[in-house]
Amino acid sequence: MTPSPFLGELLGTIVLILLGNGVVANVVLKDTKGHNGGWIVITAGWAFAVTMGVFVSQAFGGYDAHLNPAVTIGMAFAKNDFSKIVPYISAQMLGAFLGGTLVWLFHMPHYARTEDKGAKRATFCTDPAIRASGSNFFSEVVGTIILLVGIKGIGAVTTGLGPFAVGILVWAIGLSLGGTTGYAINPARDLGPRIAHALLPIVGKGDSDWQYAWIPVAGPIVGAVIAGLLLL
Repeated sequence: MTPSPFLGELLGTIVLILLGNGVVANVVLKDTKGHNGGWIVITAGWAFAVTMGVFVSQAFGGYDAHLNPAVTIGMAFAKNDFSKIVPYISAQMLGAFLGGTLVWLFHMPHYARTEDKGAKRATFCTDPAIRASGSNFFSEVVGTIILLVGIKGIGAVTTGLGPFAVGILVWAIGLSLGGTTGYAINPARDLGPRIAHALLPIVGKGDSDWQYAWIPVAGPIVGAVIAGLLLL
């Protein structure tokens, strides 16, 4: 493969979702070795998923390694350069869909043994602990602002350790702010796998909760625009 920003964003996002949603599957699906591992395991797994996703993205030409439409949009506003929005977000959405599909293929026997429809859906996308649209939206906006401001701070003070620091940032967001909505803070991370959940022939899967799906997309986008303007 010829390295390119599109390929880097695509492969990096696949790794992000495979490892990130993979740790959720390991914790919530029945009869895995990690069943009932808990929130600390999930947040740590997601932090490491982000770090590895960034490394893979950069190795294949994704020098920005956004892996997240909110990051792409926020940086576009901060730099007043919107040329990367379409190619990057296209790669991120496709990568998120493929990553979600790989999670299902990898854990297929465990989906068959899991009766809880909500647990199955949780391995693809987020849902709130308490369903309150205004509060849920606010959580995603604030979480995404912290993500973008944190990335800006990391870029200002680190040399070579950026992927590790971004992983720690995502871990901190998950531990401190993630308990309300599951901290999507990434429209592709939620929407791409949610589409996969809707389309794949998952045994006993239930609905894809489309009535909630706008929040983990719109919330991070609004947060990204606010953060981008703050970072001008």
